[in-house]
Amino acid sequence: MRKFKQSSLAICIQAIVAASSLLAVQAVSAEEAPKAKVKGLEVIEVTARKRVENAQEVPVAVSALQGDNLDAFSSAAMDIRFINARVPSLTVESSFGRTFPRFYMRGLGNSDFDLNASQPVSLVVDDVVQENPILKGFPVFDVERVEVLGGPQGTLFGRNTPAGLVKFDSVKPSQDFEGFASLSYGSKNTTDLRAAVGGGLTDKLSARISVLRQDRDSYIDNTAPGFEQNDVLGGYTDQAARIQFLYEDDDFSALFNYHMRDLDGKPVAFYANAFKDGSNDLADDFDRDTVQHDSASRSTQQVETEGASLKLEFDLGDYVLTSISGYESAELFSRSDVDGGYGCNGEFCASDIPTGPGDILVESETADGIPDHQQLTQEIRLSSNFDGNFNYQVGAFYFNEDLDIESFSYDPLGLAFNPVTFGYDAAERGRQTGYSVQHQETTAWAIFGSFDYDFSDKLQVTAGLRYSDDDKELTSQRLIGPIGNGSNDPVTVNPNDSHVSWDLSATYKYTDDVNIYARIADTFRAPSIQGRSLFAFGDGVSIAESETIMSYEAGIKADILDGFGRINTTVFYFDMDDQQLTSVGGADGNTARLLNADKTTGYGLEVNSEFMLNDNWSVTASASYNKTEIKQDDLTAPVCVQCTVLDETNENGRAFIDGNSLPHAPEWIYSFTARYSQELGDGEFYAYTDWSYRDEISFFLYESEEFTGKSLFEGGFRTGYKWDGDDTEYEVALFVRNITDEQQAIGAVDFSNNTAIVNEERFVGAEFKVAFF
Repeated sequence: MRKFKQSSLAICIQAIVAASSLLAVQAVSAEEAPKAKVKGLEVIEVTARKRVENAQEVPVAVSALQGDNLDAFSSAAMDIRFINARVPSLTVESSFGRTFPRFYMRGLGNSDFDLNASQPVSLVVDDVVQENPILKGFPVFDVERVEVLGGPQGTLFGRNTPAGLVKFDSVKPSQDFEGFASLSYGSKNTTDLRAAVGGGLTDKLSARISVLRQDRDSYIDNTAPGFEQNDVLGGYTDQAARIQFLYEDDDFSALFNYHMRDLDGKPVAFYANAFKDGSNDLADDFDRDTVQHDSASRSTQQVETEGASLKLEFDLGDYVLTSISGYESAELFSRSDVDGGYGCNGEFCASDIPTGPGDILVESETADGIPDHQQLTQEIRLSSNFDGNFNYQVGAFYFNEDLDIESFSYDPLGLAFNPVTFGYDAAERGRQTGYSVQHQETTAWAIFGSFDYDFSDKLQVTAGLRYSDDDKELTSQRLIGPIGNGSNDPVTVNPNDSHVSWDLSATYKYTDDVNIYARIADTFRAPSIQGRSLFAFGDGVSIAESETIMSYEAGIKADILDGFGRINTTVFYFDMDDQQLTSVGGADGNTARLLNADKTTGYGLEVNSEFMLNDNWSVTASASYNKTEIKQDDLTAPVCVQCTVLDETNENGRAFIDGNSLPHAPEWIYSFTARYSQELGDGEFYAYTDWSYRDEISFFLYESEEFTGKSLFEGGFRTGYKWDGDDTEYEVALFVRNITDEQQAIGAVDFSNNTAIVNEERFVGAEFKVAFF
């Protein structure tokens, strides 16, 4: 990766300078056209089926975020988690902070913290799948649209989509000279700088350059006795850039995309014994701006990713040939105080060392790293021109990933252990005590086809078919055992599987403004592997077999009120066999193991609505209900060390999880936005507010008092003024996120100490933006 970065960055910097110069030379003045009043709601175009379509005519439950929504949600230098609970049935969380987001859709997701974890919700950015969880955390900037597709998407998108798909599309280059620059400043000395410029370099070649830099000072103080330090956690510098070149001829286009990210910051803060005993209330003296860690000073997180893609399209008259080649790479090192406290008074700790807050049964300072990662993808697709009754898309897909993972453990206190006595040496704090490695190579390929037939002007039927073959080989080895478990010989496993995915959908145009659709879909997630050997007494390797899902859904998409209102409703049911689950932590220690549940069922309802009340007011409202249930009488999972378990347990202390809902699967999600605008002087005043509600959730497979996350209700407000200049538009804005300063646990660590992860506190900021054209 280093070699790639040096050469490619140098080339891109030269290209940026050259392109900027050409764009500046070619900028021309244009008289400003008067703005027309909007007559009804904007038509939302999506690419949910790999072609541009009206979202109201697509037989898929699709939600789109763009424009004012994106601007408001991503305020406060937010990372990709800003989409949490902003569309029906979607939540996002992370125990790594600004990296490694975990997506859950219709109750299906993966709470695993391993860097090799696969997820049933796929992320596609600019037509390239982002498979490794570190790639999924790429910053969101200069984005045209975010699409969220609910339900299995296994025919056209393929890899790991049994729950759905999140799709980001960047703003593309065009022949029109345009750009913007924005700077915001807010709480915790946070700055967010974004800029983009693009336009024609020749009459056929255009370019666009987009940059982002987000900074926040560390603000969390460490008050552990003997480890006191102010402003030790919470800060980051996150930088990203994207450069695109688009060549367009009469029957050919080529789009090149290079992107990179460099994050230097701190991991998420862990808070030991944050809950009241027997309750999911936070402790009375809880303060999220203060931790009591014995290794906070060594906590760090660095992420470097980069990638490139090339999309070629050949218009051959009756059909279009498309090729999409992608390359992604990542490096990561993240080290943190996972136990969330200081000292240790558990079974393997020196009894004379003070602890806090409360009892610290296990001390855990660990790190995970990706020293090397490479992903290669290739898709080739042949599509008809969609001008007759019968149309099709057929193609092939290839995926290869090469991944190295390192896991480390450290001694935060300088304890030297022998069978008779404990010693203590402050000079030895932070010494490495354990080390394990994993290497995995994944090769997958598929052939697919999607076929549309218009039986009449009102009825269209689509059928899709995909054959997928997936092969993984993982080698795992523990070189240094941190808990007396020694080393082990390398262990190699090689699970593989193939599957035929399919879907069948029909859309009926009931009236010109009302479409009714129904869809049946089947797909799978290939076998998953865990090599969590560091804290295991065996080899730590576990395998989950392929999971399969059968999903049924039906919906109505209606434009109402003469185009000034829109209501979309979907109902669904799914039946999943051999669902891949992760037993995270618990009494089994700081590790994770994979297992399969015989059967999981789910059903629910999703509603999206949007209204333009008049020239000044517009509102949106959405809601979703999801009910999931694990069905296997004898399935058990390890439980926490100190929490209050609500499930029945067996003789080994493991909880029976039959009948439980899935982790991080809220039953209800609501969201609401309202925007008011008014012409004022030579510009426009606006005020925008957004609110979201996420029902209570269980953090783990078992149910407990402490690890039942409370419902979360958060809101934001943004107000500003826009005015025009000569070929420019200016905007000043004030904004607030989490306006009520809601404070709740949104995640936890359960192998000791009842450790919590909490949501972001209230953020207040101001922004200035200039757009030019």
